Amino acid sequence: MRTTAGSPDTILVCIRGNSGSGKSSIARDLRRRHGRGYALVEQDYLRRILLRERDEPGGAAPALIAQTVRFALDHGYHVVLEGIMHTSRNRGMLTGLRDGHRGRSLFVYLDVSLPETLRRHLTRPQAGEFTADHMSGWYAAHDVLGWPDELVLSESTTLEQAVKGIAAAAGLPQTGRDDDAFPIVP
Repeated sequence: MRTTAGSPDTILVCIRGNSGSGKSSIARDLRRRHGRGYALVEQDYLRRILLRERDEPGGAAPALIAQTVRFALDHGYHVVLEGIMHTSRNRGMLTGLRDGHRGRSLFVYLDVSLPETLRRHLTRPQAGEFTADHMSGWYAAHDVLGWPDELVLSESTTLEQAVKGIAAAAGLPQTGRDDDAFPIVP
């Protein structure tokens, strides 16, 4: 059974990549720059915090992620989904989201080398939560979906270039506000 979600006006952006590749920074900046009406769905939050589940085959997290994305799309939100979402364990869920979304969908892969992800990890708040050995074990080189319209960004892409490029490719509506004029509301 194919489940449809959203409307012709909703936009789904999925940002994938290895730990430390910049997914969260890009997703949060996209949402911040484009204002209200954007749901940020973070794989780590749903899997690690809400379910307290390991990223292993047969887990409940992919179904919860898909349900959360569909719920937000069905309620008129644009969705920015971000996470490692290895192809081997998540292709079915991602394909279902792509095929079932009535609006525009953009799937982005951050193609960042292991040495660069390790370097970036040292600058993150969670640097003490897991080690380089952990990250090396999770790392999957060039884990693209292989879809013709998948946007693959290299490690030389800056945060600014990534955000602007993704926003343009997805057709995300602009708020017309500068970055500092949109305060975070509790």
